[in-house]
Amino acid sequence: MPHGLNIVLIEPEIPQNTGSIGRTCLATGARLHLVEPLGFEISNTRLKRAGLDYWEHLDVKVWPGAEQFLAQLPADAPKVFLAKSSRKTIYTHRFEPGTYIFLGSETAGFPRWIMERYSEFAVSIPMYDDRVRSLNLSNAASIVVYEAIRQLGP
Repeated sequence: MPHGLNIVLIEPEIPQNTGSIGRTCLATGARLHLVEPLGFEISNTRLKRAGLDYWEHLDVKVWPGAEQFLAQLPADAPKVFLAKSSRKTIYTHRFEPGTYIFLGSETAGFPRWIMERYSEFAVSIPMYDDRVRSLNLSNAASIVVYEAIRQLGP
């Protein structure tokens, strides 16, 4: 992992988004953390159906819940939580090697307690039309990962 980046999906619901994010992780050397409950099963049949025949090459770990994942994370680990409501953008945030990039579920975002506890780490992707409620999860993950890599250098 050249930058040691980590993408953390909290309760992802759509296997195609997770597959696309996995592809981004593989392309960038990032580790993928999937935090249960998942809205799909991780099985060869379902992954192949989503076109994820490379899954075996991916650095991925599944966690039983957000509390468990966050409890094992060092307090000083660099982290960002992608939240539309944040006034701080990914372009003003200074990424560090090993940053944990958190994304909430497609329909619910983050559980309220996570945003209450970690609001100081919230960043957003600027959107210039208020009619757009959100970006696709896999697109958002790609934007943030590549901004981090742009800042950290090749």
